[in-house]
Amino acid sequence: MSKCIWLTGLSGSGKTTIANLLAAQYKDQGQLTCVLDGDQIRLGLNKDLGFTQSERHENARRVAEVAKILVDLKILVIVALISPFSDDRHKARALFIPGQFIEVFIDTSLNSCINRDVKGLYTRQKKGLVKNMTGISSPYEIPINPDIHLRTDTTDAIQCCEIIKKYINI
Repeated sequence: MSKCIWLTGLSGSGKTTIANLLAAQYKDQGQLTCVLDGDQIRLGLNKDLGFTQSERHENARRVAEVAKILVDLKILVIVALISPFSDDRHKARALFIPGQFIEVFIDTSLNSCINRDVKGLYTRQKKGLVKNMTGISSPYEIPINPDIHLRTDTTDAIQCCEIIKKYINI
């Protein structure tokens, strides 16, 4: 099964947690998987990019192109990327044949993300150390018609993975 599962949502919404758990579950079933996590990608492939709007577009474009290559190699790719702009997510989908790209909106309130603050970004933003913070000083365009809409305020990561797997197996 080669697909791209594209998890989008604010920082701290649970994208990486769900991506890693889902990848482990599929790996246990013998499926080749690859997680493309936004933070990890920015340490290597996209370390030359900042957080301006144009750089965010380029970040999403590069991740989508890598995901396409991996899907073509029959790998299940799970992307955990804020990808704040709907146009970038539409362009990513357009790279794949119908049914290969699954957009998953990891919907969590900004307050929950701030309270989780797993990476300390919101704390640093409040101190003026982070500019262009998605959802605060930089826009996040909520997906209008995602394939899957998960609310991690009320659904835990294991349940989220089950919902995604059920959707994929339909």
